[in-house]
Amino acid sequence: MALDRRVFDAVAAQHWPGADELLPRLSRAANHGRLWFGVAAALAASGRPRARRAAVRGVASLALASATINTLGKRTVRRARPVLDTVPMVRRLKRQPITTSFPSGHAASAAAFAAGVALESPRLGAAVAPLAGAVALSRVYTGVHFPSDVLVGAALGAGAAFAVRGLAPTRSQLPPPGRPRVEAPALPGGRGLVVVTVSGARTSGRVHDLLDALPHAEVVTCEPGDLPDELEKAAARARALGVCGGDGTVNAAAAAALRHGVPLAVLPGGTLDHFAYDLGVEEAPDLARAVETGEAIAVDVGRFRSAAGEGYFLNTFSLGVYPELVRERERWSHHVGGWAAGILAAAHVLRSDQQPLHAEIGGSRRPLWLLFAGNCQYNRLGLAPARRFDLADGVLDVRIVHGGRRPGARLLAAALTSPVERSPVQTAVRPNRLRLSGLAPGTKIAHDGELRDVEGDLVLDKLPEALTVYRPGQPS
Repeated sequence: MALDRRVFDAVAAQHWPGADELLPRLSRAANHGRLWFGVAAALAASGRPRARRAAVRGVASLALASATINTLGKRTVRRARPVLDTVPMVRRLKRQPITTSFPSGHAASAAAFAAGVALESPRLGAAVAPLAGAVALSRVYTGVHFPSDVLVGAALGAGAAFAVRGLAPTRSQLPPPGRPRVEAPALPGGRGLVVVTVSGARTSGRVHDLLDALPHAEVVTCEPGDLPDELEKAAARARALGVCGGDGTVNAAAAAALRHGVPLAVLPGGTLDHFAYDLGVEEAPDLARAVETGEAIAVDVGRFRSAAGEGYFLNTFSLGVYPELVRERERWSHHVGGWAAGILAAAHVLRSDQQPLHAEIGGSRRPLWLLFAGNCQYNRLGLAPARRFDLADGVLDVRIVHGGRRPGARLLAAALTSPVERSPVQTAVRPNRLRLSGLAPGTKIAHDGELRDVEGDLVLDKLPEALTVYRPGQPS
């Protein structure tokens, strides 16, 4: 306690330029976590997946630290606040705290948020850490806490961040989502890489970042209607075909890469970007490292065939109500954005009076509301896919929601529960081939978010390890 008081008085005697105005304001800004919620909002608004995850993890860590401090810490140790005699008036807060001094809730929240962000993104954590340190220091500088209050609070905050990581592992802790490793051309500076992208503000920024890292790469920007032709021309002359866009654009690029036997380099530039994120590519530097060093994996490709032709899917294939959801989402996305459009589309589908689809599966004709086939097994599958850890496991992750009364209730039940082999609501199987017969003319299917009509017989199967894709950090 004596040492605590000596350090407190030593800080009170210091006069750092600008600190008398800045630190009290910073301390007030952190009241009730407002400062950290603002930082989290800024990170989320950046549009970067890693930044969004860091923001969520930071807020979750802050929430746990705050709950721990307020329910246990403050009630366990009843310590009076410091006497302010040695603290200059200009530094003192206008409203002095009335709770007990030990431990510091502000320091705990600051440390929890900064540590949570750092566990998801060390680079962003390094940017947030000085601000967190300044908030912790401000609590001693303004005279509302002893140094030990701040140190213990910060330690509890950091512990909360690690506790959250134990409950929800970071991406670095999850199993590596890719095997087997294969040979691909190493392209220093991106020489020999042709990147095709559809014109748009989001993709242009991503491509600019990629060119900063790979200045010798060639970029072709086109309108949506010209995409198939430009992909074919690029694949014919490139050592590696690159693409920046959403899952539908990546699907078209994968088909061109398969036809021409060239590796694919994927840079996310859409709303969901399931394939790129499952691959482990989130930012341009991730992809640039893999292209320059030739790090790549072989991935499975899902295929569907019918009388109308064949197509491929890297993520999911579906029929039933999901194609209607895709259609509605596309109708709204240009007006309200991708995520809001998805919510509106789901509400529309759940309220609709659409009739179940009838198809023959395994020799028996049955009604169904939804058939989902994932390319490789997903770790969770509701009405929409989550994540895959193995992109070459040789199976289709099939989920069927049975037809019957009250489709909305059935679909919600399927979305909120884990797939099981058999239940009154749903069926889940893991075949490598699936055949459906008797589809009515005009039956809609969706593959990687793209729509198409089929009829008659439909066969789903796999092309095992058919596509070579650049992926960073593949272990040897």
